[in-house]
Amino acid sequence: MRLVIALIALLIPLPLAAQQIFTAAPPAEELARAPVLLVDIRQPQEWVQTGVLPNALLITFDDPASFLQALAPHLEPGRPVALICRSGNRTSRAASLIAGALPVPVIDIQGGMLRLLSQGYSPAPPTREAGCTIC
Repeated sequence: MRLVIALIALLIPLPLAAQQIFTAAPPAEELARAPVLLVDIRQPQEWVQTGVLPNALLITFDDPASFLQALAPHLEPGRPVALICRSGNRTSRAASLIAGALPVPVIDIQGGMLRLLSQGYSPAPPTREAGCTIC
């Protein structure tokens, strides 16, 4: 619920500012319902190994340019982008590298999949439709 409330506050029209980065640590159920573009930035082997959130778009973050190019067709005006990885380290770096290039806020999901798994979340298998290249 905290993420949903924070996202509603983000949807209030504000002038665009570079580097709009927020952090959040919602439970998996909130991530599944949140009005965000959820992107799992891990490697394909990691998606297969631990599973994914079923509403996540699977795009590996190798570098900002290729990531932004792959992300572009999925962006929607006013819809924040939420990044998740294994532990939160990669999303922290990725968020700071891409936020200035996006017209929407970027949300760094703290603790990543490890936090969700430790809270009892049972992930879904990755799919080719979501972006898994080895599924």
